[in-house]
Amino acid sequence: MYYKKYRDTNGDWRWTLYAANHRKIANSGEGYRNQADCDAAIALVKGSGSAPVGT
Repeated sequence: MYYKKYRDTNGDWRWTLYAANHRKIANSGEGYRNQADCDAAIALVKGSGSAPVGT
């Protein structure tokens, strides 16, 4: 898996998470004015691997 960061049409930073087969599996859902905020959001997602799944 890998993340891709990019600027949207408003100039905000966004990210997309891709699977090994290059298919999109998640995205930021919102834009970030600062690249550091986008990086922090990616770090949160990376760190959530042990989060429980509710039903």
